[in-house]
Amino acid sequence: MSENVDTSTAPRRIGKPASRFSALFESKQLGWAAFGIAVVFPFILASNYAMNIATTAVIFVLLASGLNIVVGYCGLLDLGYIAFMAVGAYTAGIVSKAWELPILFTIPAVLVMTILAGLIIGAPTLRLRSDYLAIVTLGFGEIIRLTANNLTITGGPSGIYGIPGIHLFGMNLSNPVPFYYFCVVFVSLLVLGSARLGKSRLGRAWRFVREDEDAAEAMGIHTYKVKLAAYIFGAIWGGLGGMLFAAHLSAISPQSFVFLQSALVLMAVVLGGMGNTRGVVVGAVVISLLPEFLRDMGNLRYVIFGVVLILVMVLRPQGFWPARAFEVEKSDDEEGPGGGTKGTRRDRRKTASANSATGENA
Repeated sequence: MSENVDTSTAPRRIGKPASRFSALFESKQLGWAAFGIAVVFPFILASNYAMNIATTAVIFVLLASGLNIVVGYCGLLDLGYIAFMAVGAYTAGIVSKAWELPILFTIPAVLVMTILAGLIIGAPTLRLRSDYLAIVTLGFGEIIRLTANNLTITGGPSGIYGIPGIHLFGMNLSNPVPFYYFCVVFVSLLVLGSARLGKSRLGRAWRFVREDEDAAEAMGIHTYKVKLAAYIFGAIWGGLGGMLFAAHLSAISPQSFVFLQSALVLMAVVLGGMGNTRGVVVGAVVISLLPEFLRDMGNLRYVIFGVVLILVMVLRPQGFWPARAFEVEKSDDEEGPGGGTKGTRRDRRKTASANSATGENA
């Protein structure tokens, strides 16, 4: 059988990083470095404006990592992702105001409502593909916004005001710096969870579906359930981002959840590198902070912002930090301590060589 395989078209195996620069980007310590920078930032600049921008950027990172599960891992184009953020924000606001609860006590309700929203929109539509799914999700985002704009319980066009901040173990974390630190820890855990999901068995199934859905189904993967799982996980991440958003601003309205916000989150995922959590974090930080750095230029900043995005897409269409096409194959030295596994692989090679010499099939 082996002589029938065309090895000239086989993908290049990726082994150890080719250079120190590549090794730096693959380092597992980069996450801790980014967390350290986020922790140190208030010691450098702690004005209310800076804390407001930084907290918004952290929440944006959470939304981008949630959409990365849907778009980056599973390849489902979602143009209405901000609707899940709206569901989470309105659920947290309504429950906390109606029962005078701390907003963290609304997390179970937020989870239930976002999962229901994911099931309601995902169950009938995930049998569609590509452009059709994008159109349906775009319509879902607009339906949620228009519904919030016309219901009494959501406050209509005025929205909901006076949403309580974060209180934890008797401490008031509503002030800018404590709330920023709470968001950094909360979002870091969820980003880590998103990365671990991507490396799990379910994550590999998502990537298989993204690369070739028909082949995945032929190999026994229930593609519908796998896609629905991705959609629900993405909805949960978006709903929790909405809860943080409501606690941060203490007021929400339908104008906070327009299509532009969905486009910006999707842009962060594409710009950062679909399927790579690290790249998505970088993309979210760039998309959320770049307009603020250009604020002194007035309305011209939007033109510059758009030109910069176009240039990045032309010069680096795969994103700042794209995902690997393959998982790194572990070397013998990395198989495990004690050399037990290494010996097993060598034994396997010896057996294969011996079988080859004797003409037996390995």
